[in-house]
Amino acid sequence: MALVARLWRFLHLGRGSVPGPRLLMGAPGSRGRCGLGRLPGFEVIGNPGTFKRGLLFSALSYLGFEIYQVVSQAAVVHATAKVEEILEQADYLYESGETEKLYQLLTSYKESEDAELLWRLARASRDIAQLSRTSEEEKKRLVYEALEYAKRALEKNESSFAAHKWYAICISDVGDYEGFKVKIANAYIIKEHFEKAIELNPKDATSIHLMGIWCYTFAEMPWYQRKIAKMLFATPPSSTYEEALSYFHRAEQVDPNFYSKNLLLLGKTYLKIQNKKLAAFWLLKARDYPAHTEEDKQIQTEAAQLLTSFSVKN
Repeated sequence: MALVARLWRFLHLGRGSVPGPRLLMGAPGSRGRCGLGRLPGFEVIGNPGTFKRGLLFSALSYLGFEIYQVVSQAAVVHATAKVEEILEQADYLYESGETEKLYQLLTSYKESEDAELLWRLARASRDIAQLSRTSEEEKKRLVYEALEYAKRALEKNESSFAAHKWYAICISDVGDYEGFKVKIANAYIIKEHFEKAIELNPKDATSIHLMGIWCYTFAEMPWYQRKIAKMLFATPPSSTYEEALSYFHRAEQVDPNFYSKNLLLLGKTYLKIQNKKLAAFWLLKARDYPAHTEEDKQIQTEAAQLLTSFSVKN
């Protein structure tokens, strides 16, 4: 209705302005009211029919432009709404543990330019790779595929904490196929992106948890690997179990019981520093954690085995 009203005002203004220019015209053979006769360049205005046709053409052009704007805006809104709908479906499938359905959904949109969709696709690709029934060849393909999606997500939005997080995770996974030297070199990049993810969203428990894993990994690095790392790098990455514990506990404070693996690693880290009482406390929580995914089931089994080893030794 607003568009119609504007068009009506435009046409109405045009009709009212026709007589005005006629003052520039005189009767044939006379000097006219102002004594100027017919001025060059005003012949079109002097012809009412031509002027009306020109006015109608202008009005239609104006209408076309308005319609184009409305359609363009509608297309943008529709595209945004569609992405939001896909993300809602993806998050529902992820929370439901429907790993394969989630991957199938998101791969249909792998050419998307949306960072939120791309990092979810990286996560889904990695989750498929982690399944026990995935072959080694397929796993490798999916790991590199996930890294490509995560890289694109980061390129599209460097302010996305999740893009930083999944880029770091995927680089870590690829390191398993590229040798010890590359893996150590990538450790600095991984740490940088985890720290950036935490900076962008200090309430994301998984980013904090992953920094804990980074610390745990380098705290338990065997002596011979440390020696090689020192030969390759002047200052190789290093950490302690106490530092790892600080991140695992911080993650629990942000979001209690958010992830079975955080509970398991709290137990394993306490074992490393010989605190069996606290180790048992966290391992029991990991064992009794409701299993929603295949990973949860694997963690339950590992926690139970570690608890059994407690009983045997004691």
